[in-house]
Amino acid sequence: MATPREETQQKMARLSAATLAHTPSQTYTVGDRFEERAREIGARPFLRFGDRTLDYAAFNARANRVSHVAHERGLATGDVAALLMENRPEFLATWVGLAKLGVVTALINTNLRGRPLGHALEASRARHLWAGAECLDALATTGTEGLEVLVQADPDAAAPATLAAGGVALDPLLEAASPENPPAGRREKLVAGDDLFYVFTSGTTGLPKAARLSHMRWLGVGDGMSAIAGYGPEDVIACVLPLYHAAGGMVVISCALAQGACVSLTRRFSASRFWDDVRRHGVTGCQYIGEICRYLANQPPHPDDRDHGLRVLMGAGLGPDVWRPFQERFGVERILEGWSSTEANTSLINLDGVVGSCGRIPFKELHNGRLVRYDVETDSHPRDEAGHCIECEAGEVGEFIGRILELPDSGAGRFEGYADPEATARKILRDVFEPGDAWYRSGDLLRHDEEDYFYFVDRIGDTYRWKSENVSTQEVAEALGGFPGLEVANVYGVRVPGQEGRAGMAALLLRDRDAFDGGAFFAWVEERLPRYAAPVFVRLTGEADMTSTFKLRKVDLQEEGYDPAKVPDPLFVRDEEAGAYVPLSGEALARLGLEPAA
Repeated sequence: MATPREETQQKMARLSAATLAHTPSQTYTVGDRFEERAREIGARPFLRFGDRTLDYAAFNARANRVSHVAHERGLATGDVAALLMENRPEFLATWVGLAKLGVVTALINTNLRGRPLGHALEASRARHLWAGAECLDALATTGTEGLEVLVQADPDAAAPATLAAGGVALDPLLEAASPENPPAGRREKLVAGDDLFYVFTSGTTGLPKAARLSHMRWLGVGDGMSAIAGYGPEDVIACVLPLYHAAGGMVVISCALAQGACVSLTRRFSASRFWDDVRRHGVTGCQYIGEICRYLANQPPHPDDRDHGLRVLMGAGLGPDVWRPFQERFGVERILEGWSSTEANTSLINLDGVVGSCGRIPFKELHNGRLVRYDVETDSHPRDEAGHCIECEAGEVGEFIGRILELPDSGAGRFEGYADPEATARKILRDVFEPGDAWYRSGDLLRHDEEDYFYFVDRIGDTYRWKSENVSTQEVAEALGGFPGLEVANVYGVRVPGQEGRAGMAALLLRDRDAFDGGAFFAWVEERLPRYAAPVFVRLTGEADMTSTFKLRKVDLQEEGYDPAKVPDPLFVRDEEAGAYVPLSGEALARLGLEPAA
C-alpha cells in the first residue's frame, strides 16, 4: 500500500523549507558558516582521515592560512582558482580558504590527463592552480601557460615529489601565514547567489562542462538533506566519493557542517576496506552514487556484515536488483535514493522507502519537475496541435525537465547553468507548455507509476532502438544483474552493417570469465527479457570501465563494437537455434545472418 500523498508531501515540505531558507541576496556565505562552527563548537571533531582527526577550530585555522596566502597572491572576490588534488584534508582547507575571499574554486577531476585536463583548466578561466604534489604527473601531460601553479606536499607520500620548473612550493607560505580569520571586508561584496564552485560534469560522453554552484545552493543542500536524513551533531558521515564531485564535495560536507557533525574522509573508495573504516570511525551515514552498493554487495559474505553503526545511506544509482539484498544483508535502516545532477534546478527523492524508486511528486502543482514525451529515433519532443510538449502518462518513458523560475530573491527553480553561456543555452527547452516558458533539460529518461513514484530508466543517448523497439540499457543491466558470478554488466548498443538501429551488447565483468557458460546465460536472458531486448553480443571484459563517480562508460566500448580486431576480450554472439551464446566468429555471424563489424 502506497504512503498517503499528504504524508509524503509533509516530508518534502520539511526538505524544501530548510533548503529554500537561504536566498541569493543574503550576505551569509559558506565562509561564514565555517567560522561560525569554529567559534561555537571548535573542539568538536570535524574531519577524520586515516589516523588524523581535525576539530572545527583546527580545520578553520588551516583554511585561514590558505585564505591569507591567496590574498597575498592577488586573489579576490570574483576571481577563479583551479584545484587539482586527491581526497585529503588539504583539499577541503584549500577551497574553504578561497571561499572566505569570495574566490570561485574550479574543482578539477584528478583522473584527467592531456587534452581533457587542458580543456578543464582552460574552461575554468583560472589564473592560479592549487595542486597536490600527487597530481604533478597528470599536470605534466598538459600545458600550464598563464597559470601560477602552487604545489602542496602530500604528507602521505613515500617520497617528496619533484617540483616542476616555475612551480611555487606552497607549504612554507602556509606555515608563515596567520591562522586567524581573514577580515570580513575581503568578501564584503559577496552574496550567497554568487558562485562557490565550478564542478565539472563527469558524464560518459564528450568533454566535461563547468557547472556553476552557488554558496546558496551549497548551504541549502546541507540544511535540507541533513534534516531529512535525521543527522545530528553526534553523527559521522562517510565520504568515499571524490571531493571534486558534488555528491562528495557538496552533499557530504554541507550536511556535516549544517549539523556540526563529523566527516570520515577516505582517499578513494575501497569495497574491501569500507566496512572496516565504518567500524573504525564510527560511521552512521554515507553518501553513495553509481555502482558503489553493487561493489559492496559483491564482496564475500562475512560474519560481521551487520556489526556496524551505519543507519542512513543517501545517494543515487542504486538499482532495484541490489537494493533489497543489500539492505537485508547489511541491515542499513534507511536508504534515501534520489535523482538530480550537479547543474539541475529540480530533483527527486524517495522518502517512503519504495524499492527502486528515485522519488515521488505527490502533488505536481507543488513541484517544478515534469516528465514529457521524448522520441529516441528523432531526438525530439513530440508536440500536440497547439505546439506544446506532452506529459507522460503512467508507465510511459520520457525526459524529466524542470521549470526555470525567476522568483524574487529565491533559489526555487533557479538554473545556475554553466560557466559557458552557450552550454547553458543548449540545456534550456522553451515554449514547453505556454509561450515563453523555459525548462531545464536533464537528459535523463524516467517513468512514473499510478502513485507518481518515479523510476530512472536511462540516459538519453544510452537507450537504443532494435527490432523497432526502444531498449533501456539500464533495465537490461538490471535484468542481467543476478546472473551467478556476475560483478557488473555494462549494456550498450552497437552498429551492425545492414541493420537498422543498434544491436544490444553486454560487457560482463565476471568473477571467473573462464567459467562463462553461454547456455546458462542464454537461459537467464530468455527468462527475464523480451527477445528484442536480449543482448545480441557479449564481451567478457577484464575490468569495468567506470567514471570516477562509479558510472559506467560506454563510448569506447561502442566504438570498438564487436570487431575482434579492436576488442582484446572474448566475444560471443546470441544463437537462438543453439540456445546459447556461442564464440563469435565469421562462420557464426554468417549462420545468424549478421554482417561482420564494419
